[in-house]
Amino acid sequence: MQKDLLADFLHLYHSLGTRRAGLLALLEYFAGDPEQVRCCSTNELRAAGIKLDTIRKIRARQHPQVALDLAWAAVDQNHLVHYRHSAYPGLLRQISGYPALLYASGNLQLLHEPQVAIVGSRNCTPGGAQTAFDFAAQLSAGGLVITSGMALGIDAAAHRGALHAQGKTIAVTGTGLDLVYPSANRKLAAEILEQGLIVSEFPLGTNAQPANFPQRNRIISGLSMATLVVEAAKRSGSLITARLAAEQGREVYAIPGSIHNPQTRGCHQLIRDGAMLVETPKDIVAGLSGLVSFVLEQQCERSESQTEPLDHEHQQLLEAIGYDPVNCDILVQRSGLTIDQLSSMLLVLELSDLIQSAPGGCFVRI
Repeated sequence: MQKDLLADFLHLYHSLGTRRAGLLALLEYFAGDPEQVRCCSTNELRAAGIKLDTIRKIRARQHPQVALDLAWAAVDQNHLVHYRHSAYPGLLRQISGYPALLYASGNLQLLHEPQVAIVGSRNCTPGGAQTAFDFAAQLSAGGLVITSGMALGIDAAAHRGALHAQGKTIAVTGTGLDLVYPSANRKLAAEILEQGLIVSEFPLGTNAQPANFPQRNRIISGLSMATLVVEAAKRSGSLITARLAAEQGREVYAIPGSIHNPQTRGCHQLIRDGAMLVETPKDIVAGLSGLVSFVLEQQCERSESQTEPLDHEHQQLLEAIGYDPVNCDILVQRSGLTIDQLSSMLLVLELSDLIQSAPGGCFVRI
């Protein structure tokens, strides 16, 4: 997305605040153009169902968070992945209420690789932690990305298992990515950044709030082909993730345990409700073999679609950009295009990962 359009998008994202879930509907109402939304009259925005207090924010000067986001994204390994970005994960887009924006730090490619979520109790038993570690290590060694929530207990053990096996892991957090929660996992977060990816839909500076974590859970399950619950009490937040996975049409697996262990009663309930009982990682691999092939095929199709030949006009514009930063005024002179034509074509090239924004409103070939 062109830098000015991205700034408008971010302004809307922050202006909506707790109503961010309505951003996609708002953009769809205005043909997906954040600039058009900002230029609308109060009456037009009210007709779109926007409340007056939000309209005032939309029509105000640029939200102060926008500059912070853009500065954060300018740092190596930091990314703003909006819903039209080529890196936005296809599986996540399939869920109801998918996030309009993801903040991501690390290896962005992992968003498109086959993932299995491993979740469970924060207050897990030593045996449960070892089981999560072992399953994650074996599944990641087999090429699956391990996705979890970087919480204490089962989540942390799953991430560590994947890292131990030199595999890949994604942590989905319930805070802004400039914070690490819980702080006890600061070292783990640094290790994940080196070998994986950390993701959040929450703006920078967002502290840990109880309501954030159930909301975060839909992303964990939404990114993944399947969710494995290792240990969970009957009121565990992990059961929310499992329920969301089932609602999203994904596989749900659960590991049984002792009838005397209260930390496994949630798993037993899941199995009674239809989750697949698993005893070894092979049970999961066998159940997912067809889905893994499908995800890999989708990834190949995505790569092929991004490498389709450009038409003559887009190719000429790409050559006019070159590998040194160039601004729109110069591109208008070089290409003979109008600024409107140029903006549209630049967006296509950026979504195709052929160019990227550079400081000063410039663009450069990748």
